[in-house]
Amino acid sequence: MSGTENDMTLPESALEAPSPLQAARETLEVEARGLEALRAACDGPLGEAFTRAIGTIQDALAKGGRVIVTGMGKSGHVGRKIAATLASTGTPSHFVHPAEASHGDLGMIQQEDVILALSWSGEAPELSDIIAYGKRFGVPLVAITSRAGSALGSAAEVPLVLPAMPEACPNGLAPTTSTTMQMAMGDAIAVALLSLRRFTAQDFRKFHPGGKLGAKLRKARDLMHGGDAVPLVRAGVRLSQAIVEMTSKRFGVTGVLDEKGQLAGVITDGDLRRAFTQGFVDSLVDDIMTRAPRTIHPDMLASALLAELSSSAITSVFVVENRRPVGIVHIHDLLRAGVV
Repeated sequence: MSGTENDMTLPESALEAPSPLQAARETLEVEARGLEALRAACDGPLGEAFTRAIGTIQDALAKGGRVIVTGMGKSGHVGRKIAATLASTGTPSHFVHPAEASHGDLGMIQQEDVILALSWSGEAPELSDIIAYGKRFGVPLVAITSRAGSALGSAAEVPLVLPAMPEACPNGLAPTTSTTMQMAMGDAIAVALLSLRRFTAQDFRKFHPGGKLGAKLRKARDLMHGGDAVPLVRAGVRLSQAIVEMTSKRFGVTGVLDEKGQLAGVITDGDLRRAFTQGFVDSLVDDIMTRAPRTIHPDMLASALLAELSSSAITSVFVVENRRPVGIVHIHDLLRAGVV
């Protein structure tokens, strides 16, 4: 028997295993097709069901209810994220684990609530007690599943039936495309609800006070220096007086007020340097000030304020209300607040 006859032949798939980057690209392509199919389905029955689901959730919220999200396995992990997204965007929501629900956590569900249950197959047996409990007490059920005729799909008042697309896993087993589509549908629900409620950036800040996101959602009035800390001189004074004001307040700028107390202009370090270059003369501030300077409103968000300072290449800006300066913000104030 020859050596060739003794050799074991490897499967062709093992010889042609994709590179990590190729596998990543193929995964993203498959999941992208899943999202495209989901978007297209919204033009048909899924879109009609989605509208009814939003209405059902709004009815529950109007009665003081909450969105109770549940799911088992990977659908449960997705459900936790959906519950967190809903809560962070102003929709009262929390996740109830179906196994724990069967051991007392059903008491967390009230009649005014609405249940949002996730199961790709729609046949997760762990959901049976929550479904039965909801039916008993008249708690409406919205389902996210891929099978309308499944136990979950049949029990739901509003089944959101997602297109059955292949998983990105080469074996077609690991939840990949399915969880991506479930996550996207949860995001769509959250965004639709916040849009109907006209949820603003300031509303968002109430639920995100910490970290960089919370800092960016602060307003100029929260960061500004006010009162005697604001460097200001009157129009008609000498430049030497403006230099004293700039030096004592240390913002590298002073505002110039007109006879009505309104901001007529500013004098910056740059203006002073140009004055010295041209041969310093203790002239009036009116002669060298920059008229119609950039200003901001007290309600400007810190994120927008940062963009304003960056685009204008300035380090300080006056906060003006009714044309009167009420404060000043320096780039260092944004740094200390964690905006940058």
